[in-house]
Amino acid sequence: MICDNMETMTQSRHETAWVTISLDEYESLKATIETLSSRDAMEKICRGENELRTGKGKKLEGVKKELGV
Repeated sequence: MICDNMETMTQSRHETAWVTISLDEYESLKATIETLSSRDAMEKICRGENELRTGKGKKLEGVKKELGV
């Protein structure tokens, strides 16, 4: 899981001559990097994972019903 090794994450450099991806994929990768680089966001994700593990989470169908979706 992401939270289990949050403190031991390291950066590595990988060089290639050329990579072609769609603009949508590029934007998605940028958003993922931004989230993974944010200590606040990662702490919230870890807190949520811990809540799910301890049974404090809600099922999607229950949330939808609460919101009237």
